[in-house]
Amino acid sequence: MTVQDRPAARLSVRQAAFIGVGAMVGAGIFALLGAAGEVAGAAVWISFLLAGAVAVLQGYSFAKLGARYPSAGGLLEYVVRGYGNGHVTGVVGWLLLAANAIITAMVAVSFGSYASGAFADGGAGWTKGFAVLVVLAMTALNVVGSRAVARAQTVIVVVVVGILTVFAIATLSNLDPSLLAFSGYPSVRDIVSSVALTFFAFLGFGVITFTAKDLAEPARQLPRAVYLALGIATAVYVAVAIGVFGTLTVDEVVDSGGTALAVAAQPVLGDAGYWLMTVTALFATAGATNSGLYPAAGLCEHMAASGQFPPVLGRRVRDRAPAGILLTAAVAIVLSAGFALTAIASIGSAVALIVFALVSAGHLRIRRTTGASTALLVLAVGSAVIVLVTFALTTLVEEPGTAVALAAILLLSIALDLGWKRSRRSAGGVPLTPAG
Repeated sequence: MTVQDRPAARLSVRQAAFIGVGAMVGAGIFALLGAAGEVAGAAVWISFLLAGAVAVLQGYSFAKLGARYPSAGGLLEYVVRGYGNGHVTGVVGWLLLAANAIITAMVAVSFGSYASGAFADGGAGWTKGFAVLVVLAMTALNVVGSRAVARAQTVIVVVVVGILTVFAIATLSNLDPSLLAFSGYPSVRDIVSSVALTFFAFLGFGVITFTAKDLAEPARQLPRAVYLALGIATAVYVAVAIGVFGTLTVDEVVDSGGTALAVAAQPVLGDAGYWLMTVTALFATAGATNSGLYPAAGLCEHMAASGQFPPVLGRRVRDRAPAGILLTAAVAIVLSAGFALTAIASIGSAVALIVFALVSAGHLRIRRTTGASTALLVLAVGSAVIVLVTFALTTLVEEPGTAVALAAILLLSIALDLGWKRSRRSAGGVPLTPAG
């Protein structure tokens, strides 16, 4: 979709950024502290800082591409520009669809964990039930439209970031420096390997690229939204990680699982602090589920229009509900009901890193048209590859189930692309043409 073809603008820079912040904060700080602590110990704040640096490099690449090629297809438009409208774009499209479903599932599970602890007995059945419920509710909100999504995210982000700021100030002013002593940190290799996990906390910024269709001046506004969202998220993550690991021991954080922030708030703010953070977590993870579903409509419609996806994925049920959102929600429900939170996060991070590295590598081929720095693009690709390789040598070796799931997603994406294009050719479809 070109700038001229876009409908009337409905989002501001702040609203576009908050859609990304909502996706990031819910996925990151509430869902991952315990899991990241198992790998990086009290050095989780360094892991978040490194992951933020990797995300900023990818954000630079995306911002340059988005300014030059604003599109409802978001990242997929960038892949088309870098590689043409062929098999690479098709495979990346299916991978991105999978990544969105994984992100949605992961934060829905985190929502379920907090909701179950607050309103039920904390059992696994209740956790999964609440996870399914939030996916269904946020699917309905996305069907209403992007204006409803933006309004909801603005309220959620203001509430969540405001309360997290209070939490960070309270914990930082009462932290125990000995808990953060460098002598207790794990090896550099472990810290770097944890970046693949904490990078999951930044995946939401990619959602912002799909807001181009709703911005009045995407060439100017999209880069601002990307940088604003990444700046807010990085500051929040580092401050809160220092506050939590400066208040609780690593074992206490790990044992608290997905409710680490609520547990850390209790010594400083009392029982009221525990409940305040629980309510904040419910807001944040619901907002992240909302943001995770948002790109599905634009992604599927864009890919179906270009012939990369079957036409049915570009349609709307009863002229209202986008098929892409319904499919993403269905997959997210299956994942949230059938997989552990940490496994979902690991798979999602790996898939996203592969996609982001491919986007930035393709950007190198067209850097003269976007005016991007060659050095920064090489750094963007290199940093993503380093994290991926470290992740493969550590996490995937120790978690063969995660490795099998990741390989299955990659093979399935390739099979779906080849299968659809073969059937399309057999039916006499028009050959795909490269982007101009």
